[in-house]
This record gives sequence, structure tokens and C-alpha cells, in this order.
Amino acid sequence: MQLSIEQKDIDKFLMIGDKVLIKPKNPQSQTKSGLYLPPTVQQGEKIQSGYIIKAGPGYPLPSQIEESEVWKKKEDEVHYLPLQAKEGDLAVYIQSATYEIKFNDETYMIVPHSAILMLVRDDGLFE
Repeated sequence: MQLSIEQKDIDKFLMIGDKVLIKPKNPQSQTKSGLYLPPTVQQGEKIQSGYIIKAGPGYPLPSQIEESEVWKKKEDEVHYLPLQAKEGDLAVYIQSATYEIKFNDETYMIVPHSAILMLVRDDGLFE
């Protein structure tokens, strides 16, 4: 599934729930023996990796307040169980669980947190 977006600023994107926005790494187009692989072979891999650009707030938690008077309107703030994934992490994820979008001629993947197999966090990466 592809979605073409005509906006100017990726900072306006808000990820929902347990979803993360990933910029895929360029896969190696050459094998160790020197053979060049076509893009269709690289895209068919089951496992991919990329950098997390945006992360959602996490899993919503149920309200902990007892409902003694049901008719009273409650203005409670929603609480979330945060995700392990953070912006800037390198994520290894399952390709078949992703949704591809195009933004400013760049390809991004929307990935549920459950499809992420491993994270690599380098705290000094953006310093």
C-alpha cells in the first residue's frame, strides 16, 4: 500500500498508539562475493532495518478511577504505557508488517511496535 503525501513538514506527523515512523536504511546492493542485487530482491527480504524518525505515545492504559457515579462527566487525561523505541534508534523490523508511505520523494515505513525485533541505541549519534 502506498500513500503519497503533499505536505511540507514531517514534524507535523503524529504517530498514533504503538506505531513508529521509520526511514529505511539503504540495503546493501552487493553481496560479499561481489554480485549486485536488483532492488526487487532487496525489498523482498523478510527482515529490514531503518532509523526511527517518530514514535507514538505507547499503549493506552485503562482508567484507574472507580466509577461510583456514572452520570458525572470525567475529564481524565489518558495515560500511556511508553514504547521502548525512541527517535534516532536503529530498528530491525519485520517487513511484512509495515505500511509504506512516500513523503517528499522519500520512502518511510509505518511499523507497529510489535513488529520491531531489535533496537540499537547510540546515545552519541546526534551529538
